[in-house]
Amino acid sequence: MLLTRGWTLGSVWKPDCMKPTNSLRPGLFVRMIQKPAALVSMLLLLAICAAALLLPLFIGTDPHATSAQTFLAPSFDHPFGTDLNGRDLLARTLEGARISLLVGCTGAAVSLVIGTSVGLLAGYIGGGVDAFLMRTVDVLYAVPRLILIILAGFLIDPWLQQNLASFQGGRWVGYSKIAILILALGCIEWLTMARIVRGQVLSLKTLPFVDAARVLGQSHFQILLKHLLPNLSGVIVVYLTLTVPAVVLDESFLSFLGLGVQAPQASWGTLLSDGATSLNPVRSHWWLLLFPAAAMSLTLLALNFLGDALRDSLAE
Repeated sequence: MLLTRGWTLGSVWKPDCMKPTNSLRPGLFVRMIQKPAALVSMLLLLAICAAALLLPLFIGTDPHATSAQTFLAPSFDHPFGTDLNGRDLLARTLEGARISLLVGCTGAAVSLVIGTSVGLLAGYIGGGVDAFLMRTVDVLYAVPRLILIILAGFLIDPWLQQNLASFQGGRWVGYSKIAILILALGCIEWLTMARIVRGQVLSLKTLPFVDAARVLGQSHFQILLKHLLPNLSGVIVVYLTLTVPAVVLDESFLSFLGLGVQAPQASWGTLLSDGATSLNPVRSHWWLLLFPAAAMSLTLLALNFLGDALRDSLAE
């Protein structure tokens, strides 16, 4: 039986240059959970997501229901206290978690699709296409993101609300700002992703396995999807875990300024804004600021630790 290095009779030859470089290798999850910071971060994120989704089913409190019990300190009936309008702060913090995480995850997904596509095309095609796409990225980097989001809200929000008003009795009209935030933040955060993917593609496309794929008659589309993209999966996933907290932070900042999620809906940014306006030298309603800030800080910290642990595990 004929045996050669990396080849046996009846098998497909796979030289060393075909091995993935930055792909998600087997055993990644095991290596991650062996890191205490990564394990604690994953458990904390699971607990926050489970609480945001499931806890409202058990407490049965409407986050928008007002009452005469305004500015109540934390108690057994209201563990997080109440706000200016007598609304339960625990229910509103959980609603804020759902909205902020929804905007963060979907906005990061939008940036992932755009950034990966642009980076793949720019790095693989090169030439004038690469120059045009990268100059576009440079121009967008120079434009303040706040101006872009304000313009997007000003131009798209009236049209979107008009269309949502005629859909299912107008029940989705209040979510127009959330949809605009997702699209606007996703269309802004892809810039760094595109540069990272482009740089990786520029180095990968010169390796022999790409030349071998061309010799075998594979199309450019097949080379991009079957050979280059899988080898970029590790880098993409690492940056994705770091993009989610960036989008959540941007959404909270915009909502804090009144440019994001609008009342009566709550996000962590709007809750922080309400808590900041309630602080005064006479009487400090500390719970209005403490609990939303703690929830957002723990989530962002866990996401950043998870991204760092994932990057270190891929490098091992």
